[in-house]
Amino acid sequence: MNSVQLALLALCAGIVVGLGVAALIGAALRVKRRVEAEGRAVVPAGVLQVLDAMEGAASVLDASLTVVAASPAAPDFGMATGDVLTVEGLRQLARRVRSTGEPSSTRFRMRRGAVAPGALVTEGRLVSARAARLGASHILIVVDDVTEQERLEQMRHDFVANTSHELKTPVGAVSLLAEAIDSAADDPPQVRAFAARLQAEADRLTRLTSRIMDLSRLQSADEVPQAREVSVDEVVVASVEAHALQADSGGVTVVRGGDRGAVVSGDSTMLIEAVGNLIANAIAYSPRGARVGVGVRIDGPVVEIAVTDQGIGIAESDQQRIFERFYRADVARSRRTGGTGLGLAIVKHAVQRHGGEVRVWSRLGRGSTFTIRLPRYEPPVKHGSKRRKSADSGARRGPSRATPLRQEEMNT
Repeated sequence: MNSVQLALLALCAGIVVGLGVAALIGAALRVKRRVEAEGRAVVPAGVLQVLDAMEGAASVLDASLTVVAASPAAPDFGMATGDVLTVEGLRQLARRVRSTGEPSSTRFRMRRGAVAPGALVTEGRLVSARAARLGASHILIVVDDVTEQERLEQMRHDFVANTSHELKTPVGAVSLLAEAIDSAADDPPQVRAFAARLQAEADRLTRLTSRIMDLSRLQSADEVPQAREVSVDEVVVASVEAHALQADSGGVTVVRGGDRGAVVSGDSTMLIEAVGNLIANAIAYSPRGARVGVGVRIDGPVVEIAVTDQGIGIAESDQQRIFERFYRADVARSRRTGGTGLGLAIVKHAVQRHGGEVRVWSRLGRGSTFTIRLPRYEPPVKHGSKRRKSADSGARRGPSRATPLRQEEMNT
C-alpha cells in the first residue's frame, strides 16, 4: 500500500470519526434540551410567564438544585437555566426550605467567583433572598440586590449621628456661657466678653441649622422646580460681592476672568449659593496676600465655572470624601474658620439638581481648583427664522473669549 492510499485511508477514517463525534454531540444536546423541556414542563402553570415578566432575579429549582426556569436577570446572580445552583448562600436557603417546608429568607454578600463571568453582581454586593416551596418538588427563589438600600440607610444613620454631634458642641457652649454670665453678673467686662462669645456660638448654631435645612431642601427633589434662564455673569458677580467683606478681612484678592455671556437653565439663588460656597472656602483656606480666581469657560454645550485658590491644598486621600456631609479635610482649621462641613455637600447637590457635576483638582501646598460644569442653555428656535438661527449659530461659534484663570497662572 503506497503513501497515497494510506493518506486516503486516514482521511476516510478521520471523516468517520468526525461524523461520529458530531453525532454524539448532537445527541447530547438533544438530551439536554429534552431534559430542560421536561423540567420546564413540570413547573406549575403560569410560573414561566411570571418569571419572563419579572425585572428582578428569580428562579425555580428542582430536587437536585438545578435551575429549571429563571427570569431574565437571574443569570447575573448565578441562576442560569440548566445550571446547578452554585451560590452557597442560595443553596443553604433552598435546603432549609426543602427540609422545613416553610418559606424562609436570608441576607448575605456575594463572593467573587460565585456567579458566572460578566455577571453584574460581584464581591461585596449585599443581596436579600427569599425562598418557598412551589408544588411538590420545586422551590422558588427571589433575589434582590439591596446594596444601594444599605448605603442609603448608612448615610441616613451617619447624617443623624453627625448632626447630633455637630449640634451638641454649640448648644453645650451656649449653656456654659449662660452660666458664666450669671456667675459674673457683678463684673461688666466679663459679662460683655461672655456675651460676645455667646453671640458667636449662637451665630454658629444658626449657620449650622440653616445649612442642614438647605441640604435637606436640595435632597428633597431631583430637579429644579422652576427652572429659568440664568446669566452666569450675574451669578459670579453676586457670589463675589457676597464674600467681598470676607476677602478684605482675610487679605485675599478675588479676581474674575474667562468668557462672558454664558447662560444656563436653573435657579439663580441656588447657583449663587453654590458658587459662593466655593469662593468662601477658597478665601478661608488661602493665606493673606493670596489671590482667588473665578473663571468661566464655554465649552460647546457645557459651561464651566472654576474657582481657584493658592491655599494649603487637599490630600489625594481626602479628595474623594470632601463632598460628604460633615467631612473636613482639615478639622482644626475648619473649626477656627467656623466651617460647618456642609458647604461642599450643598455645592454637589445643587449642581446635580441642575444636571451638572463638580470636579476638584488639588495639590498640597499649591492650592485647589473646583470646577462646576453645567449644561448650557439653548433657546428654542422659532419657525420661520432661519436667518436669525444662522446668526446665533455664528455667535456661538465665535464668542468673545477672555483667557480664564488657570492654576498655573494663579501660582505665578
